[in-house]
Amino acid sequence: MSKVILLLIGSNVFMTIAWYGHLRLRWLEGRPLFLAILISWGIAFFEYCLQVPANRLGYLSAHLSGYQLKIIQEVITLLVFILFAWVVLKERLTWNYAASFACMLLAVYFAMAFRPPA
Repeated sequence: MSKVILLLIGSNVFMTIAWYGHLRLRWLEGRPLFLAILISWGIAFFEYCLQVPANRLGYLSAHLSGYQLKIIQEVITLLVFILFAWVVLKERLTWNYAASFACMLLAVYFAMAFRPPA
């Protein structure tokens, strides 16, 4: 399962950069939107190179359900984004976002603690 988590973390780093990195790239200011889209697609390619193996490994080898994989992935996405928003976007985590994140952590608990019978 640790390989799955590491692959998901890596894919989410690429995803976050692809989706939000162009917001802080000053050299893209004033350039056409399609250029930001093309660059984001290029970065997202590496996301898929990690995300697809993570899902296959998690589903086939770690015996995680599709629901479990998705919930784990969403929490990792939030963790990566919180760090990205803090470091790159210079945004702080306010109480309402922290409370929302806590609800997502509860979702992981419920998804993993009560596995349906196989």
